[in-house]
Amino acid sequence: MKEQLRAIRGMNDIVPPLSARWQHLEQQVVGVLNAYGYQQIRLPILEQTGVFERSIGDTTDIVQKEMYTFADRNGERLTLRPEGTAGCVRAVLEHGLLNVQPHLRLWYIGAMFRHERPQKGRYRQFHQIGVETYGMAGPGIDAEIILLTARLWRELGINGLRLELNTLGVAAERERYRAALSQYFEAHYEVLDEDSKLRLVRNPLRILDTKNPAMLGLVANAPSLVDYLDPESREHFAAVCSILNAAGVAYVVNPRLVRGLDYYSKTVFEWITTELGAQGTVCAGGRYDALVELMGGKPTPAIGFAMGLERLLELHAAQTGDQPSSEADLCVVAAGDAETAATLRLAEDLRDDLRGVRVLCLCGGGSLKTQMKRADRSGAQVALIVGSEELASDTITLKPLRGQGDQQRVPRASLRDILTKVLAL
Repeated sequence: MKEQLRAIRGMNDIVPPLSARWQHLEQQVVGVLNAYGYQQIRLPILEQTGVFERSIGDTTDIVQKEMYTFADRNGERLTLRPEGTAGCVRAVLEHGLLNVQPHLRLWYIGAMFRHERPQKGRYRQFHQIGVETYGMAGPGIDAEIILLTARLWRELGINGLRLELNTLGVAAERERYRAALSQYFEAHYEVLDEDSKLRLVRNPLRILDTKNPAMLGLVANAPSLVDYLDPESREHFAAVCSILNAAGVAYVVNPRLVRGLDYYSKTVFEWITTELGAQGTVCAGGRYDALVELMGGKPTPAIGFAMGLERLLELHAAQTGDQPSSEADLCVVAAGDAETAATLRLAEDLRDDLRGVRVLCLCGGGSLKTQMKRADRSGAQVALIVGSEELASDTITLKPLRGQGDQQRVPRASLRDILTKVLAL
């Protein structure tokens, strides 16, 4: 027997009925994004490697350790996207979208790829919904982005998330801060772990993002970026906080929140839960005002966020008890092979008459008893049976499957009205 082929470790299939939960959650999120005026953009999974090296930063863990990069048959270096912002900026510039809409709001959805050690809540292929806004420099859009995410949690019925905020200032301020950090960590070089020693050379801000418990005390006593901010950056962040206060959105200012990508500036934020173990960040984002210019465009303010769908689904199911959706709302069953054509025709008519209702046609195959078991397993509310007697009398046998009443034979002409009541349409 040949060896069974399996999915790559850390890259998971999403199969029914779980896929129905994914679809439902995605539709809820997209509904909120539409309410804020965002438009979808669809982006390729593969990009030139330089798109990420230039944008994310060649000293980041993502570029150094985690990207899936290879040369194609022409020798061009390509990378499976590890995140969505860089590719979105590339597409915006390539298609001149900012020339048409100077204030541009976009969202995207899809798979991202990072070569990490697979564990609960962290996969090599994972899925994100991302939101990007271009052309607005003021603190109002920062606050609205955060208000949008707060609305998402309300719509999804998710509670208990903690919002953490920080400001990273602008490049000149971070350079001053980077020098101060270097001096501080060099003075404690002997207690740095090996990863932090490398980060000290490449980008000392990355040390603040350490997950090593032995390093946390040293990091807690490090200089704070807020002490190196100019008045403009301080005022911008204060205005964001003021708007959130007025809107009743609770938050915690975390001066060690630096995010894992080099392109961020000014406002950064994360929504965090304690219910998912070590992988507690559900949604994260911030400003990246220098990225569009870095990618070859004109100086353009921008802000965005991304949320991991695997973590969001796990949290949603844990808090709401949401169960996978049923396969169908009603099943149409042929009593025998001779009734298959009539059964298919009935199913097509019902799809025309009852828009949005999921109609599963079993198309014969097996005894009537076997088909009724299949209808029950589908989760359908009602089974409609077509046999020779029904065809002769232009009727349909309607059998409720979830205790809504007794089996009855009904006129074919009245079926739509009866189903509308039974299914509470």
